[in-house]
Amino acid sequence: MKKDKIQELQILEQTIHNILLQKQAFQMELSETQSALNEVRGSKDDVYKIIGQMMVKSDKKNIIEELSNKEKIIELRLSSIEKQENSLMEKIEKLREEAIVSENN
Repeated sequence: MKKDKIQELQILEQTIHNILLQKQAFQMELSETQSALNEVRGSKDDVYKIIGQMMVKSDKKNIIEELSNKEKIIELRLSSIEKQENSLMEKIEKLREEAIVSENN
């Protein structure tokens, strides 16, 4: 029984590690998106968008809409990841407590 709990704990810890890496990647993407959004909003000049290997002049309003939508999607993903993270952390804490109790008995 104790061996099963230790193995489960190791699996959960690896899972939380992977989730934290995903969270970090989304946080970086969100930061870049917000930075781009601020630059576009503050720009008085023409706005360009990179498509493949080309830079194409784009409509500022459309770019702002695209970046705003991307920002919302990333925030939703981050929220979901944080819920997963919290749930896994609760499971990990519970398993650790069970391991401590079984060691003391």
